[in-house]
Amino acid sequence: MMKRPVWDMVRDDDRLGNTLARATVYLTARLGMANQQPDQLMGDHMIRPKLSAANCCVMLLCAVLVFLGTAYAAAQTIKDSAGVIRAMHDRYESTWYHTVTFEQKSTTYNPDGSTKVETWYEAALLPGKLRIDFGAPAAGNGAILDGPTAYFFKNGQQASTRPFRNLLLVLGFDVYCQPPDTTAAQLQQEGIDLNKFHEETWQGEAVYVVGADKGDLKSKQFWIEKKRLLFVRLFQPDKDDASKIEDIRFADYRPAGQAVIAARVEVHRDDKLVFSEDYSNIRVNPKLDPNTFDPQQFNSTHWEKQ
Repeated sequence: MMKRPVWDMVRDDDRLGNTLARATVYLTARLGMANQQPDQLMGDHMIRPKLSAANCCVMLLCAVLVFLGTAYAAAQTIKDSAGVIRAMHDRYESTWYHTVTFEQKSTTYNPDGSTKVETWYEAALLPGKLRIDFGAPAAGNGAILDGPTAYFFKNGQQASTRPFRNLLLVLGFDVYCQPPDTTAAQLQQEGIDLNKFHEETWQGEAVYVVGADKGDLKSKQFWIEKKRLLFVRLFQPDKDDASKIEDIRFADYRPAGQAVIAARVEVHRDDKLVFSEDYSNIRVNPKLDPNTFDPQQFNSTHWEKQ
């Protein structure tokens, strides 16, 4: 049976990304021909002409690939908030974890210079679910965040319930494993203006800014590192005093399974560090009992015992 000509494989779809891939296939095929033995090239007298043709083809295709690669990168340039959200999702969708647990050193920095340190235990089922045990889990103090609702517990009893969507969960975790349109809708519901978009440089890295015009550090907004497409910064009104702005930062990104996790979170107010979180004993994709995130089972299901 006659093999299909290589160029038939590259002419089926002229979209730029597919052309790059198919040009690579063709290049590989030509290189394979150049590595064949003399008897496969119809005799000694055919070796030099075939190798010469293959080498010329290789050089030409290398030049074409460089040109097309540059054009493809330009075509992929992110120009708006929708592009940022989609690019974040597409970069990590296949490798991001869906469950994660860790211990958290929570440090409060008081105005008098003193600090208060606590150990919290956190578990997430992505997208949308987070459980926090404040202090020893056996004490029964904590919270369950389930989408737009937060349930709070004290001494093993449910103390209150209120509407609350954690934007750090959305931007630092959920965005990578839920549809981009879902993320965009949640961000709009939380008051971020997706029509506002610009680029900045922060801590030596180029970043995308969504939710504010250039120079505006008062509006609710988030910052995404351009190179790795990772969430690094959120500005939002302080929950206790809306006249003040919280500047929340994700830092110390480190490998977590096939993805990454920010092992440190900082909260700044009036240019001062007021709270920090440092993660340890990080586990990705552990098997978690769904009851871990059920408010009715808060006092009877503890992930750290699983």
